[in-house]
Amino acid sequence: MSKKTNMLKIHHLNCVKIVSPINENVCGHCLLLEENQKLILIDTGIGLLDTLNPFERIGKDLIEIVGYRFDESQTAIRQIESLGLNPNNVTDCIISHLDNDHIGGLADFPSATVHTSIEELNNFNSNNPRYLKLSLAHNPEIRTYSKSDFRWFGFEARKIIADIQTEVFLIPLFGHTLGHCGVAIKTKNRWLFYVADAYYMRIEFTDQLHPVNELAKIRADDNALRIATVDKIRQLAKDHPEIEIFGYHDIEEFELYKA
Repeated sequence: MSKKTNMLKIHHLNCVKIVSPINENVCGHCLLLEENQKLILIDTGIGLLDTLNPFERIGKDLIEIVGYRFDESQTAIRQIESLGLNPNNVTDCIISHLDNDHIGGLADFPSATVHTSIEELNNFNSNNPRYLKLSLAHNPEIRTYSKSDFRWFGFEARKIIADIQTEVFLIPLFGHTLGHCGVAIKTKNRWLFYVADAYYMRIEFTDQLHPVNELAKIRADDNALRIATVDKIRQLAKDHPEIEIFGYHDIEEFELYKA
């Protein structure tokens, strides 16, 4: 019997545009894993329905506070189509946390299984006002991941259970939300570590007086835990420069990866 070859291709997609006083071009750095005939999204960005009906799905006040700008061509589903791929082949969406700018696109892939931490789903269901319920109103299948004894470079790691060959782990990076996770992906030659909103901009590593630090503090469910998480990521970057680390909102990081 021949062994099935794992052909993994990673596409870097910018699925959000935010204009803010801190940065006039804030992105939403999602990943699309193309493994043989399967497609797996890591976070989804703002969705097609959000773009078409922003006031209904997100709300005028939040749109103005955050600074969202809407462009249908920037949604994950339209970018997948522009790559010549079939959106119906998105079987799984691995979600760092359930803020609307990370899961607005879930409704565009209604058959996909959603993977997230049990702590994050509990937080979503706790009446925490940060979450928008419409993002999960299509009732997708949700697979949750609980605390694990497995370790990845000193971090707790929860192995994603899906019909894929690629090794993918949820890495708890709590603080921004109470169940926020990064995602570690094993490629042929290296590890990619997507840290989502553990930091907003990489400058948080080196400049604690930058205005983005105050924004991150305001948006954190547990700021002390968020700071401890950033410290741990900073140390990982120092100890293991071979690991490619990047977040969700830093446009300068995204520019390094876009095609």
